[in-house]
Amino acid sequence: MADIAEFLRAHPPFDTADAQELRELAAAAELEFHPAGSTIFSQGADPIDHLRVIRTGAVEIVHDTHLLDLLGPGELFGHASMLSGLPTGFAAVAAEDTLCYRIPAQSVRPLLGKPAGLRFVTRSLLSSALRHWPGVEAALNPAQRPVADLLRGPPVLCSPGLSLREVAERMSASAATSAVVDLGAGRLGILTDRDLRQRVVAAGLDTSAPVTEAMSAPAYTVPADRLGGEALLDMLDRGIRHLPVLSPTGRVLGVLEDSDLVAVTTRSSFHLRAAIARAEDVGALVDAAARLRPTIIGLHDAKVAASDISAIYSVVADVLTRRLIDFAIRELGAPPSPFSWLALGSLARREAVPSSDVDSALVWFGPDSDPAAAAAVRAIADRVMTGLAACGFPADRNGAVASNPLFARSAAGWEAVTRGWLTDPTQEKALVLVSLVVDGRPVWGLRHPRSVPDVFRSAHRHPDLLRLLARFALSHRPPTGFLRDFVVEHSGERRGQLDLKKGGIVPIVDLARWAGMAAGVTSASTPVRLRAAAEAGTLDAEARTLQEAFDLIVELRMQHQVGQLRAGTPPDDYVRPGELSQLTRASLREAFRAIASVQRRVASTLQLGVW
Repeated sequence: MADIAEFLRAHPPFDTADAQELRELAAAAELEFHPAGSTIFSQGADPIDHLRVIRTGAVEIVHDTHLLDLLGPGELFGHASMLSGLPTGFAAVAAEDTLCYRIPAQSVRPLLGKPAGLRFVTRSLLSSALRHWPGVEAALNPAQRPVADLLRGPPVLCSPGLSLREVAERMSASAATSAVVDLGAGRLGILTDRDLRQRVVAAGLDTSAPVTEAMSAPAYTVPADRLGGEALLDMLDRGIRHLPVLSPTGRVLGVLEDSDLVAVTTRSSFHLRAAIARAEDVGALVDAAARLRPTIIGLHDAKVAASDISAIYSVVADVLTRRLIDFAIRELGAPPSPFSWLALGSLARREAVPSSDVDSALVWFGPDSDPAAAAAVRAIADRVMTGLAACGFPADRNGAVASNPLFARSAAGWEAVTRGWLTDPTQEKALVLVSLVVDGRPVWGLRHPRSVPDVFRSAHRHPDLLRLLARFALSHRPPTGFLRDFVVEHSGERRGQLDLKKGGIVPIVDLARWAGMAAGVTSASTPVRLRAAAEAGTLDAEARTLQEAFDLIVELRMQHQVGQLRAGTPPDDYVRPGELSQLTRASLREAFRAIASVQRRVASTLQLGVW
């Protein structure tokens, strides 16, 4: 038994265990022998209640005949199924005669539940399994799903005046490990089981004391459409285990726990993020970014949903942007005022594709009349945009970039101009600018209390703006012909081609933006806006129609661009209808007709008279 304990001590995460824990683990471990070529467990097998540690030999991790990894002495496997309670996502096959220690879940869970153990398990899963791209259903992968989809139930909400005893009773009644405290004015605190143990029981705090005596505040929160993988890294980086999840209108939907995410074992962008984080200059960043397009091809081949691929693509753009900002500040020095970088457009909505360019904006938190601050942040923006272009993310061709004074303003300047658009939307280019800015999502300087798009939460009180935005949304019509054919380009190099973005994506995105703003939603993805519009009644059955059309066109668009990446040609949005299958043409035609039908109903309901 001492030999087992010494072996375990030499390998993470057991190297963090104390002597007593190691003795107990060694006592619980069973030695197994697996001859070369034997299957230790099969793909899709029932959830397992133990993990294995290789003592000698080697184990192949296989998915659908694809070799994912080859594990050696000291490495763990099977813990993803054990922790998640899900069927095994791969097969484990002995590559040679192999000895393993089999350790029951009840014996090893306490160790893996500690911060060091949790960090090891998560990092090891993400660094090993994510090196490969076999076909795994994205729907089973928490890393690629919005955190709202991962919530197990409603939150325990309480007021700051409740006693610790009352809050603990509510948590117990709901089988919850945390409670969210509403501090007013949009501020939240959180009390967790760990807080109760350490700050109340261990510290001898009277349970009649108010919950504010033991809670953590402010609570770090995430929006409902944030990807699970990003939320996981937020937890790891901040050393926290609970994240309140907020709806687009700021309502607490639930609390995400680390256990909801720890079993992430399928493909995502984490290996790219790690390479980007290690880059020390722009050249190394360009080398890391070169992996992105092969990754997109691999994800598509693995049958990952196009919307998930777009989200991953957008996440990588965020990480590149942050790293380039770090480089720029290191080289140019910090500006005199703190600032925030906003992604705009498809990157902000996490709907970017390989053909997307980069829309961006800057806001600095200092005097509007400070020329030094303006010059400093714009110089940083120039460096960042140049670096992004070198990494394969070109700047917006129409000038919606953070280095343009129109999109780089002080907080007071943004407040003034956006409120001006609200009250007088007839100003030149106001509708175009509102459509860009309301999508804005901070990717650097995230902790500032107010973001530029928040001004538009009051858009529902400005009917003139909403009416003009609706008319603007209806100005982009899908390419439905009078008879059976699509409307295609009739001249130039695009003759006979169909623009999927202009004809399908833009009309839906614009309708969703208008309907979402009418429902009080600002920066959000198109699906989130459509759901909010359906809940608010801005769009009823039309929301589902638009969502189905959006999903179809996004899939076709991604398929088209992956084909271009594979062929080594620049990706674009133009397809030749004659090259599509008969079924695809029919489905696309029906999607365009459905979009046009929704546009007609909106025009009729609002009496816009544009049809």
